[in-house]
Amino acid sequence: MIVLDIIFINLSSFLALWLRFNMKISDIELWYVDSIVSAALVNTVGTVLIFAVLKLYSSLWRFASIKELVYVIEGCIASILLNIFFYFFTYKPIFRSYFLLYGASLFLLTCVSRFSYRLVRLLYRSNIHGRHVRNTMIIGAGEACNVVMKELELSTELDARICCVIDDDVKKQGTYIHGVKVVGGRDKILEYAERYAINEIIVAIPSASKVEQRKILAICQQVQGCELKILPGVYQLVNGEVSVSKLRNVEIEDLLGRDPIQITTEKIGRYVLDKVVLVTGGGGSIGSELCRQIAANGVRQLIIFDIYENNAYDIQQELKRTYPNLDLVVLIGSVRNGRKVNSVFEKYRPDIVYHAAAHKHVPLMEDSPNEAIKNNVFGTYKVALAADRYKTSKFVLISTDKAVNPTNIMGASKRMCEMIIQVFNNRSKTEYVAVRFGNVLGSNGSVIPLFRKQIEEGGPVTVTHPDIIRYFMTIPEAVSLVLQAGASAKGGEIFVLDMGKPVKIADLARNMIRLSGLKEGVDIEIKYTGLRPGEKLYEELLMEEEGLKGTENELIHIGRPLEFQEEEFLKDLEELYQEAYAETDQMKRIVKKIVPTYHLREADIIRDQKIQSGWKKDFQDTRTNLPTAFLNRGVADMDVAHYEEQMGKEEN
Repeated sequence: MIVLDIIFINLSSFLALWLRFNMKISDIELWYVDSIVSAALVNTVGTVLIFAVLKLYSSLWRFASIKELVYVIEGCIASILLNIFFYFFTYKPIFRSYFLLYGASLFLLTCVSRFSYRLVRLLYRSNIHGRHVRNTMIIGAGEACNVVMKELELSTELDARICCVIDDDVKKQGTYIHGVKVVGGRDKILEYAERYAINEIIVAIPSASKVEQRKILAICQQVQGCELKILPGVYQLVNGEVSVSKLRNVEIEDLLGRDPIQITTEKIGRYVLDKVVLVTGGGGSIGSELCRQIAANGVRQLIIFDIYENNAYDIQQELKRTYPNLDLVVLIGSVRNGRKVNSVFEKYRPDIVYHAAAHKHVPLMEDSPNEAIKNNVFGTYKVALAADRYKTSKFVLISTDKAVNPTNIMGASKRMCEMIIQVFNNRSKTEYVAVRFGNVLGSNGSVIPLFRKQIEEGGPVTVTHPDIIRYFMTIPEAVSLVLQAGASAKGGEIFVLDMGKPVKIADLARNMIRLSGLKEGVDIEIKYTGLRPGEKLYEELLMEEEGLKGTENELIHIGRPLEFQEEEFLKDLEELYQEAYAETDQMKRIVKKIVPTYHLREADIIRDQKIQSGWKKDFQDTRTNLPTAFLNRGVADMDVAHYEEQMGKEEN
């Protein structure tokens, strides 16, 4: 580049002479040539140094912009001044128009050398053709669009031909951005997608709300064989991080997304600050996100309690990297083990407990109902009782919309968990609350990862029923609600999130097929398999008699807990405990008695009886060996003598 500039600097001097004498070399007077030759060394060295100071040799000219153009102008003006000073002090003869002609020539030649790449690229893009070219529509005529268009123009790898821009702002419609017309609002998307045979749409509105993005994407989805890409959130625009590299394919989460719930972060921060917090099931989808958000709020000590060591290890390593100074304890154990639970509480004395440990898969729990009862119901009971015994300040239960009018064993077990929390709250100084929410996007075992896998394998995509609907929310939203509940709870509440509109699972499957660039019925099939045991067509967030009460957050409500006979419930729980651990066929009937909406299917009972009749030949009925007073003691895994001995020591 320096060599080229040396040539152009001297060429500019002689071009000025040539232009001054009407482009006739024969008319040029020789003493002007002598003056330019005598000034050549000073002019060349001085101008090169000026260009170097202005960083014209260190810029990446393939990304040159107006800023670099200003530097070129400044450099040429400085070079003109250098020539003026030279001729003024040396008294060399030169005509006055020389300086203007020299400066103009130098500017043009310098620009050619530095902006030629962009010019060639622009000419190439205006004439590209062939099957590899993607006809592209950009939605949003703001700064993000400007940045994306400039990068696409410069890219050597992305052969996108930008055909039109869409924007709802009437003032922008009819104007041009980088030579591309803003053709209209979102109502013109389908019309111009067909006109220009669009096969790629870029949504470049990072400041738009999730609701607005979802509406726009819903229209874009109607364009057949079109790939959708989107820019992430507005914070990247503010930080200057918007670029083509930030573009990503539209995911199903974008179509289901909603504006995040507003939470009082200061309140949550004060709530967990300098506290010992225990998260059961801390390695799971919800539990691990709880740990991330709690760790970010200055907790004194975080205890993760999980039975699955791989998950616990993963979140342990992540938190160690992110928060190296965090006092983190990771323990492997089951909430069904009363001794282990009690020992954890006795050693660490947690101030706050988030109970996320649970079996959650409806079909699996229908096949292993006793495990759902042991883990969900009595695991919750043991942790809740330990919280009362060791004077924990607050206990937050992670519940589910499946606990409302449950028809399956998993939902019934979670409803009983809520009832247990209600009993403890009425009898303990610890504040017990529950939080209900629907399905979370991307959690282990949820429908979206299943659909993705089925699409990758070529189908079919399996949906249980054409009309089945579910509520969805993101994991961070769910966890934000849980933290808000803990910070705001007074004890006894059931917090319920306004989940927005439910989603038809069949529509979800169709959208995911389209987003994969496939066509339903052509490339991949949707197969309806029938409702699984215990599965409902729709889930509810609230029982009619519970009612709703507002909170300081318009998206968070409180359901009024239903009254029930606590003593009778505790007796039923004791009987349920014995039947569940004895693996008897009576367990489901007790669940039906406690939770009347639970569907007791006679076919299941007959099947269980046949299975259990075979067991009884090989396994002794252990019901008589179980401690009967565990509900008052909370030591179901201890023998009675050991418990009474321990209690005697505590009293003394």
